Amino acid sequence: MAGKIKSLFVCSNCGYESAKWYGKCPACAEWNTLTEEVRETSTRAGLNSSFARRRPSSQPVPITDISTEDEERYYTGSKELDRVLGGGIVKGSLVLLGGDPGIGKSTILLQICSHLGQILKILYISGEESKRQIKLRASRLGVNCSNILVMTETDVEAVAEQIQEEKPDIVMIDSIQTMNFKELSSSPGSVTQVRECTNILMRTSKSLDIPCIIVGHVNKDGAIAGPKVLEHIVDAVLYFEGDKQMSYRILRAVKNRYGSTNEIGVFKMGDTGLSEVENPSLMLLSGRPKNVSGTCVACTMEGSRPILAEIQGLVTNSGYGNPRRMSTGFDYNRMSMLLAVLEKRCGYFFSSLDTYINVIGGLRLDEPAADLAVVVSLVSSLKDIVVADDILAFGEVGLTGEIRAVNHAALRVNEASRLGFKRCILPYHNAGNLVLPPDSEMQIISVRNIRDAVAALEH
Repeated sequence: MAGKIKSLFVCSNCGYESAKWYGKCPACAEWNTLTEEVRETSTRAGLNSSFARRRPSSQPVPITDISTEDEERYYTGSKELDRVLGGGIVKGSLVLLGGDPGIGKSTILLQICSHLGQILKILYISGEESKRQIKLRASRLGVNCSNILVMTETDVEAVAEQIQEEKPDIVMIDSIQTMNFKELSSSPGSVTQVRECTNILMRTSKSLDIPCIIVGHVNKDGAIAGPKVLEHIVDAVLYFEGDKQMSYRILRAVKNRYGSTNEIGVFKMGDTGLSEVENPSLMLLSGRPKNVSGTCVACTMEGSRPILAEIQGLVTNSGYGNPRRMSTGFDYNRMSMLLAVLEKRCGYFFSSLDTYINVIGGLRLDEPAADLAVVVSLVSSLKDIVVADDILAFGEVGLTGEIRAVNHAALRVNEASRLGFKRCILPYHNAGNLVLPPDSEMQIISVRNIRDAVAALEH
């Protein structure tokens, strides 16, 4: 007996299901995201009842009887990637790798295969490229190992059966949007298909204790298609960031059950694939102009790693009734707050001036410790004061103009000293607890408010 056909409307952004169409999704408040999908309810009911009659595959055990001593991680051969993953790939984990088209997702997968394929059996499944296309890209990257098994398939059930038959050490899926579950009538790439396919891969991966890396495409907003649906299922979510026109890429963990989400990895795209950038600060400061106003170096913490970045500010007369405000790599609302503090507390008026902030190298600074460097660059451009090349500044700016303490001050100062900086402007409360090596030549300039910081520049 054929199943009854039922029409549902599913949000492509959050996966919300409704029996009728809405212009605005009731769950995520996005417009025009509900698309119609057709399902057979009897078939699904039959599947659910058969699942309900099954005996559970695992039995409950006391948590004290569970041992983690034999936990093993696979090292990918890339220190940057291992740092973001928390020390390597955990057995049985499900990792989602997202990013813009052409950013380097498939490239880094093949480079992982090149290292791990020397000792492990890898199953590389592609739904987008033919085997010949994969071989051409592998030859360009210098990947040639008999332990790498290549399969082109879009049926997720066939993929799961192949995993159970081959029992590889690692599985790679490129990409989840091309996978298709035949019992669903919706098209591949829809929220329902992505969710069900990921669930099947997750159950297969966990049951066989095989790690699986899944590539996910991004939508027009820059988020992985069906973002919340996938983020809840997988163990780790990694994002590739960066401009395709530039050679540098930043790998960031948005979710990680096996490590910190504050770590980042920096790579450089070249003719032979992605190479590691072990010293991002040196890369971000290369080509820095000298004896020019409106530039200051800040130090931000990305996990346990201090990174120095150049912040440039430009203040100029406005040719319009309303002055322009633009910010690249720094939060726009926080820049507006800092401009208000400079006007109210210090008497620097930006109301009729165009103001621009740019973080060099494509890095995005979300830490409040970058506030002081932004303020210094803006005042330097406004008053045309040249900030010396050997000066570093970090600290959080409050609404009363005070400079508040930040964490890991010693790590920031030591990193700046290693790169040749001689003077550091930092919060007064950090200077009192700062312990530097005996041979350090760093001059510490402690400031209590913005006025003290500006006065330090003029001396």
